[in-house]
Amino acid sequence: MEKIINFTTDYTRYVLKGGTKFYAWMGVLALLSAGALYAFFLQNTEGLIVTGMTSQIHDGLYFANLVFLVGVAAGAVTIVFPAYVYHHKGMHEVTVLGEMLAISAVIMVTLFVFAHMGRPDRLWHMLPFVGIFNLPGSMLAWDVLALTGYLMLNFACGFYYLYAKYTGVPVNNKIFMPLVYISIVWALSIHTVTAFLISTMPARPMWFHSMMPIRFITTAFAAGPCLIILAFMIIRKNTKMWIQDSAINLLAVIVTWCLGLALFLTMSEIVVELYARTEHANGLYYLMFGLHGLTSLVPWFWSSLAFMLIAFVMFLIPSVRTNYKLLPIACVLAFVGIWIEKGMGLIVPGFIPTPIGEVTEYYPTFIEVVMSVGNWAIGFLILTILLKGAIGILIGEVRYAGIAAEKSPGFANGGTAATSAPR
Repeated sequence: MEKIINFTTDYTRYVLKGGTKFYAWMGVLALLSAGALYAFFLQNTEGLIVTGMTSQIHDGLYFANLVFLVGVAAGAVTIVFPAYVYHHKGMHEVTVLGEMLAISAVIMVTLFVFAHMGRPDRLWHMLPFVGIFNLPGSMLAWDVLALTGYLMLNFACGFYYLYAKYTGVPVNNKIFMPLVYISIVWALSIHTVTAFLISTMPARPMWFHSMMPIRFITTAFAAGPCLIILAFMIIRKNTKMWIQDSAINLLAVIVTWCLGLALFLTMSEIVVELYARTEHANGLYYLMFGLHGLTSLVPWFWSSLAFMLIAFVMFLIPSVRTNYKLLPIACVLAFVGIWIEKGMGLIVPGFIPTPIGEVTEYYPTFIEVVMSVGNWAIGFLILTILLKGAIGILIGEVRYAGIAAEKSPGFANGGTAATSAPR
C-alpha cells in the first residue's frame, strides 16, 4: 500500500512541475474547459433548444465527435499490436503512451455522451442490465459495455506497467500479456459496435449497409496514428524522451494504407449509390450537391475529401512521409478530414432527408461549438497529465526511493525502458 501511495504522490508531483510553456498550455486548456462547463450549465437549464438539433436531426456535433473519438481510442492499437505481436523495439518503448491516449479518448467520448443526452440524470438507462436499454437487444448497451471494458483494459495495462517500472518489480507476464492481447481484440470491437449502432437503422439509408464497420475501422486506424505521430513529435521536441524514428515511420505507413483504403471505400459507396440515383441515395446526393437548393453541408464534404486526398498523396511519397517537417502537416490534414467525414459528412446527412422525405438542415450553434471545444480541451488536459507522468517514469526521473528500476530484469520481457533524447 505504501508503494501505491508513493507512486500516486510522486506521479502527481512530477506532473505539476513544468516550465512557462507547460503552464501556459495547461492554462489555455483550463480556460477552454471552463467554457465547456458554462455551456453545459446553460444547456441543462434552458434545454437542448440552445443547440441546432431538432426532432428531425437529433444527432449533431456532439454525436459526431463521439463517433470520431471512439475511432481515435481504437487507433491506439496500432502501437500495441506491433509492439507485442511483432516485437517492434521502437514501438515497445512507447506502448504505454498509446494506452494513455486511449484512456483520454474514451474519457472524451464519455463527456460527449453527457453533452449529447441533454438529461444526464437519465444516464443510468444506458447501463447494461440496469437501464431500459438492455442487453442483448440494445446496440447502445453493447456500445457502453465495449467502451467501458476498453477503458478498464487500457487503464489496467498502462498503469500496471508504469507501477512496475516505478518500483523496479518485474512485470508478471502471465497476467500482463493476456490483458494486452484481449485489449488488442477489444480495440476492434469498440468501433465495430459503434458502427453497428448506426448501421442497424433501416430508416436511414445512408447508414444502412454492411460497409459501415469496415469504413469505421479504416478511418480509426488512420486518425488515431495521426494524433499519436503529432504527440510523438511534440514529446521529442519538448521532453528528454527520445522516440525512435522507426516507430514514427511505421505509424506513417499504417496511416498510408488505412487512409488509402478509406478513400477507396468512399469512392465505392459514391459509385454504387449514385450510379442508379435512387431515393435511397438522397442523403449522399444532398451531402455532395445539395437538395432543393439547400447546400449547407456541401462545403464540408468536398473539404473533407480534399484534405484526405492531399494527405494521402503526401503519405504515399516516401520522401515526404519520412520528412518530419512535412509529416505533421499531412497528419493534421488527414485528422481534420476524417473528423469532418465522421461528423458533418456522415452523422448529420444520415438524417437528411427524413424517412418521409423532408429536408431539414442542421448547423451547430455557438453553445455546441463552445461545449465541443471545451470537451476536447478537457481531454487534452487529461492526456497531457497522463503522458507527462508516464514519460517521467519511462526516463527514470520518477522512481520508488531506494530501488534502481533500470536494474530490474523484468523489463527485458515486459517492456524496455525508453531512451533519452540524444545529446
